[in-house]
Amino acid sequence: MIILKNIYYQYDSKVVLNDIHLSIKEKERIVILGINGCGKTTLLKILNALIFPHKGSYTYNDVLITEKKIREKDFSRRFRREVVLLFQNPDVMLFNPTVYDEIAFSLRQLQLNENEVKDRVLYWANLFELTSFLDLPPFKLSGGQKQKLCLACLLAIEPKFLLLDEPTANLDPKTSGWLIDLLYDLQIATVVTTHNISLAPELGERLIVMGENHRIIYDGPTMQFLNDKEKMLAAGLLHKHKHRHRHGNVEHSHYHFHDF
Repeated sequence: MIILKNIYYQYDSKVVLNDIHLSIKEKERIVILGINGCGKTTLLKILNALIFPHKGSYTYNDVLITEKKIREKDFSRRFRREVVLLFQNPDVMLFNPTVYDEIAFSLRQLQLNENEVKDRVLYWANLFELTSFLDLPPFKLSGGQKQKLCLACLLAIEPKFLLLDEPTANLDPKTSGWLIDLLYDLQIATVVTTHNISLAPELGERLIVMGENHRIIYDGPTMQFLNDKEKMLAAGLLHKHKHRHRHGNVEHSHYHFHDF
């Protein structure tokens, strides 16, 4: 289990996370919504121990996560295997000469024998429709294929917590649908940030909403929030337009999702 208590983080003098309290259980499906700059990506980086809070505590299975703890080789190897992060830009994650080597890299770091490495690479490549690209350099893939490759690399090591930063941002509707189906079938915890409000119900039953004050302003059932226009307005995720008829004083209100 992951537990964040009283987490603060700031870049220079700008507060990005403000008094965050959050717990995540194994196999939970969580969606994080919020306007740009509210701290969604920073929160994922803290969960992945890429950065560390300036105040507050992060515990993973009752172990306090600190820079010193992450430098411990045995613990770091286990943590990096169990908690993984898919970045929004797949190019920052790809550095091996071939697609095969990309998927195999983390498996080799786990010191698996080459027969098991090969079996896992072929399994995930087939599942992600990447088999015909195994001998190609990753940079020759399309954006959607790179995203699939990065996800295959992470899932091949069989994590317990999968963190995804805007995973559908660069995908076409068909590939987005494929990804949603895949995530739904995974028997692991998923924490997904998204700018696509309409996809939120399909990505998780529990919704975390980050406010402009960089705090969590909602934590509960996804549809309960999305069906509450006042809460959506307060979170900056919905905009209310008022239209008055040219003749008479009848006024109508129309709601629009913000494109953020």
